Amino acid sequence: QVQLVESGGGLVQAGGSLRLSCAASGRFSSYSMGWFRQARGTEREFVAAISRSTGATYYADSVKGRFTISRDNAKTTVYLQMNSLKPEDTAVYYCATGFLRQGSFGPTMFGQGTQVTVSS
Repeated sequence: QVQLVESGGGLVQAGGSLRLSCAASGRFSSYSMGWFRQARGTEREFVAAISRSTGATYYADSVKGRFTISRDNAKTTVYLQMNSLKPEDTAVYYCATGFLRQGSFGPTMFGQGTQVTVSS
């Protein structure tokens, strides 16, 4: 079983950047990985995913062109580089293991989350 620990969240001004990290233990290379976020009062939503085998990446339309997901299998870590941040990106960000099927990411487990706050 994989355990996930996110880090890198914080407070940033609009237009700024943050890089989130998710350190995984266990069979990291067996899973595709993703990031989700949940703003206060809303449902958790998909942000980005990366294939375990091909490295193909997938993004929500709201972050496409601003966020980049990557993974380092040797370090068993997945990253989310967030640029040009907007106040509406404010949320708790969760790392997830899961499976990709026809470009759709199905999460199987989440980490504890890290808070990202973007001030205007």
